[in-house]
Amino acid sequence: MLQAFTRNYQDNSTDAGFQFTFYCDICNDGYKSGFVESTTYKKKGLLRGLGQGASIAGSLLGGRISSLGYGADRASNVLSERFDGKSPEWQKEHENAFERCQNEARQHFHRCPNCNKYVCDHCWNEDTGLCTACAPRQEVYVAQAHAAAMKRNIDEKGQTATVWQGEIECKTTLCPACGKPAGSGKFCNNCGASMALKLCPKCGAKNAQTVRFCNNCGQNFAAPAASGKCPACGQDNPPGTKFCGGCGAKLA
Repeated sequence: MLQAFTRNYQDNSTDAGFQFTFYCDICNDGYKSGFVESTTYKKKGLLRGLGQGASIAGSLLGGRISSLGYGADRASNVLSERFDGKSPEWQKEHENAFERCQNEARQHFHRCPNCNKYVCDHCWNEDTGLCTACAPRQEVYVAQAHAAAMKRNIDEKGQTATVWQGEIECKTTLCPACGKPAGSGKFCNNCGASMALKLCPKCGAKNAQTVRFCNNCGQNFAAPAASGKCPACGQDNPPGTKFCGGCGAKLA
């Protein structure tokens, strides 16, 4: 029965040879051990150079490029799957190779005495002798706390900030001719009737086409409009004008 120094590992062995990947318990970056060829497989004459593409040295895997290189990744086509029904000789080789690869990988891991996790160098706080989950690095924790405080302050300011002062409303204009929604254009979307507003002849206020009295001054639209002609100079003036634009005379 195989018992690893960490339970977080993967067996990549095939009948051509043995290789294992051991993972950090925090970040899950991995270390892939060197490829160990199977002597029983070579004796059968079945290797045929398959192990030539496999790396002899192990490598660190994950988000960061290993200083040991990435040659072991080239062995992925050889170490593609496990096979059942191996011979006792192969199984013995497998156990020995597993012990050898463990000793190789253990040099790249640290065991936290507080939580008993096995972590890589990146997740190990060398100042405290604990993993970064139990004892975060001071500069990292300070930066994290600073960023959290900044986000909290921004959220608090955002709760009280006024970013829009308009009114939330939705109005539908009905066409005075067909009675259906007319849209927002100058003409009804349904029948094409003009949607222009009616000007009051007395005060000049804009009114809907369907109203009978001005909504500003109460002028009866059915009554004859007062003439805007100036009695002094005869110039025509817009409805509701109190003084003539031509001579300044007061209009009745």
